[in-house]
Amino acid sequence: MQIQVNTGSNIHGGASLAERVESTLSATLDRFAEQVTRLEVHLTDLNAQKGGPDDKQCVLEARISGQPPVAVTHRADTVEEAYTGAADAMINLLDSRFGRLHHTKGGESIRHVGGE
Repeated sequence: MQIQVNTGSNIHGGASLAERVESTLSATLDRFAEQVTRLEVHLTDLNAQKGGPDDKQCVLEARISGQPPVAVTHRADTVEEAYTGAADAMINLLDSRFGRLHHTKGGESIRHVGGE
């Protein structure tokens, strides 16, 4: 799984931030490494220097082999909380997506139960 980190002009951290983001996301989303070909991370500061609650935003876009891309967004007070929250949301989305693909409708048939 390839991870590409993009930061807005008001997000500071450079290469060390990108390494932390890549390390965290690859460890968190490791079980989907075969299905997800690329993960794009977009980190932005919505209020620039003004600050405020939940002004850091992370948008994660996952490119899934053989399917359209999916994306999640998470806002938080810090950049780290934003990308870890987005990773949790992506796990839920991918669990739902891949669970549906491999889940057969209905459960075990009751026809094998003998009548009295």
